[in-house]
Amino acid sequence: MNLTSIPAFQDNYIWTLNNEQGDCLIVDPGEAAPVLATLQKNQWRPAAILLTHHHQDHVGGVKELLRKYPDLIVYGPEETRDKGAGRIVREGDKIAILGLEFSVIATPGHTLGHISYYSRPYLFCGDTLFSGGCGRLFEGTPEQMFNSFQKLNQLPGETLVCCAHEYTLSNMKFAVSLLPEDAKIAGYYREIKELRAKNAVSLPVTLAFERQINVFLRTQDHELQKVIGFETPPQHEWNVFATLREKKDHF
Repeated sequence: MNLTSIPAFQDNYIWTLNNEQGDCLIVDPGEAAPVLATLQKNQWRPAAILLTHHHQDHVGGVKELLRKYPDLIVYGPEETRDKGAGRIVREGDKIAILGLEFSVIATPGHTLGHISYYSRPYLFCGDTLFSGGCGRLFEGTPEQMFNSFQKLNQLPGETLVCCAHEYTLSNMKFAVSLLPEDAKIAGYYREIKELRAKNAVSLPVTLAFERQINVFLRTQDHELQKVIGFETPPQHEWNVFATLREKKDHF
């Protein structure tokens, strides 16, 4: 299988996965034009669309793609039913596409109905887990997002995190502000600054690496807890997550 990120808007990525025969799936097409251009350029045949949540920058291109390809199957959570999803999926469902089996994982937080799709090694996690960070809490609670992170963190280390935005540089700038002495974080921040200066894509990244540089996956870290104001271990680990998210919101 071949994984491709299609840039959209200012910092979105629309992901495609295609086989050698030219069949492909499309993830979170916020706009149709760049997808149609990519399909035409590569002579790919779209087989399905996967939607993670209802925000317009993830679903805005669905209806136009359906006009062009009326037989396309669109999978999504209940909150995307009026955005073009014809197959509503939820936690624990399995989807067979292009010879792969995708597991549906409920990952509320960014929105209440947000879901992620996993077929080893690919994880399409929308606006939940970003490289070096996490999605904003527009509808859910910090506890919900923390629990969503714990679910995703159970996946194998070689999992490829295919998130929907190029936020890595800002996320690593935040991380290095908290833990400037952390060699892995500082080194990756320098690497990403150079990468983005060339307008190169920072994704996908492995979950194993994220566990080292993503502070939202390191809430059990006592040094990090102290840096953000916890002199003693918190009653709940999600309290650390909540404090991190609040600090990032005002960073």
